[in-house]
Amino acid sequence: MEMTKICMVRHGETNWNAERRLQGRTDIPLNAAGIKQAQACGRFLSQSEWDVVVTSPLGRAKQTAEIINIQLGLTILEMEAFIERGFGDAEGMTYEEKLTTFSEQPIPNQESKEAVIARTMEGLQTLHQKFPGENILLVAHGGVINAILSTISNGETGKLRLNNACLSTILYKNGQWEIESYNQVSHLSQTVDNLTK
Repeated sequence: MEMTKICMVRHGETNWNAERRLQGRTDIPLNAAGIKQAQACGRFLSQSEWDVVVTSPLGRAKQTAEIINIQLGLTILEMEAFIERGFGDAEGMTYEEKLTTFSEQPIPNQESKEAVIARTMEGLQTLHQKFPGENILLVAHGGVINAILSTISNGETGKLRLNNACLSTILYKNGQWEIESYNQVSHLSQTVDNLTK
């Protein structure tokens, strides 16, 4: 039985991440810390075998994928299915500003959770069909990775605070997806030490 493995990498840090602003579809580049995080991912991931790199079309994910791929030299495939959730009128706001402005109200023009789950899970099936039994690196976003982990675990993972450049691995075997690990950050410890020096 073929087992497809997908290691989901959250993109490196941006200034909006550091300021705790909702990015959504707004295209914010990596900051200096984010570039170092992506380099650390590349060094760590180069110790394993990978077949293809897949990325969200947004710049912060593509930049992370390209930096990682310097170590791997693989084909990079962009997939719209893994673009970050659109947060509509709340994009650019801090989490506190969002709460103050919208409280528990629906946010105008925000993509529904159901829509995010539908497109990301369909994207996973596409990857499994296209690269059955292969090892795939998927560079995406906190909202996307959270939606995938929550769906696979039937809500058991809840809403995780995923770190920038963390690794979460899922496997397709016996006809279904299962979580192997999530929010792994051990590969970043040296990077953090260097940044704080």
